[in-house]
Formats: sequence, structure tokens, C-alpha cells
Amino acid sequence: MPSLQDQLLKAGLVDDKKAKQVKKEQRKQKKQARHTGEDPHAEIRQSAQATREEKAERDRALNRERQAAAEKKAIEAQIRQLIQTHKQAKRGSGEGEVEYNFTDGTKIKKLLVSPRVQQQIIRGQLIVVRAGDNYELIPKVVSDKISERDPDYIVVANQKTQEAVDEDDPYKDYVIPDDLMW
Repeated sequence: MPSLQDQLLKAGLVDDKKAKQVKKEQRKQKKQARHTGEDPHAEIRQSAQATREEKAERDRALNRERQAAAEKKAIEAQIRQLIQTHKQAKRGSGEGEVEYNFTDGTKIKKLLVSPRVQQQIIRGQLIVVRAGDNYELIPKVVSDKISERDPDYIVVANQKTQEAVDEDDPYKDYVIPDDLMW
């Protein structure tokens, strides 16, 4: 198979003088490179190596993002499973229903629950959690596991605190009930 140079000569695109000059330049560059110890392809190798390193770094960053997304998805699945397996009934057996109002962000939401369940929520025994678009009630022990994974799922977690009564407080004799309806 004839070389590209031969093909160009036959096609008339290059003359003999120009072809000889190009060959001479190539030989000169090779001889100079051998004499000085430089590799004419070193620059190309360096740029190729830099490109490989940049690609490897991009691949590692993409892999970290995928791994973080997979971990987040696994945690969300664990939380959904905890809520589904431990959710409590909102209504008691044959008891009347009362509204339990609570805030979720800036919105006021309500759940219809039995008075017994309402008291358990107020005492902090049952916790209101977000389950998709709905709200579920779970025991305090399970809510601790959920809050370790992602505290954003917990909506209402009442805690009994013993507040010290100020001696100078004129309203110290008036107790505010926990089940005050608003």
C-alpha cells in the first residue's frame, strides 16, 4: 500500500521538492530529539495523562454522589418500614373522637383521635410523624430510631419538662392544662 505522501504526489497535490523538504524536516527533528534526549511525544503523553487523571477524578465524584443518593434512599426505606410496622391506631375502641391540632412547618394540621390517644400524645408517649402526605402515630422508642436517621420526619414530639416556678410570678397558682383545645 503506498504511503500518504506517495498518494499526494500521484494526485498532484504535492510536488517532489515539497515532499523531500518535509522528509528532511522529520529526520532533522528525530535526530535533534535523540541528540538532546527529548521525546517528541512527551508533551502528548503528559496531556493524555492529565486528561486521564481529570476523568478519574470526575468519575470518583460521580461515584460519591451515586453512593450518597443510594444511602439516602436506603435510610428513607428504613424509616418508612419503621413507621409501617409500628404505627398505632388513632381511634380507641368505641370512644368518641376529638381533634388534635398541631403545626407542621407553618401550617396547622389536625388528627381525629380518641381522648386516650390524645393524652398519650400530650404526655409524649406517642409521636406524630410524617408518612408521605399523611401523619401517623408511633411510640416514643421508635421515634428515637427515626430521629437518628432523619429528624425531619418527626412532626410532634411532646416532652414533659419540669419548669421551675418563679417565686415572684403572679400566675404561679394558675396551671395551664396540657389538653387545652385551640
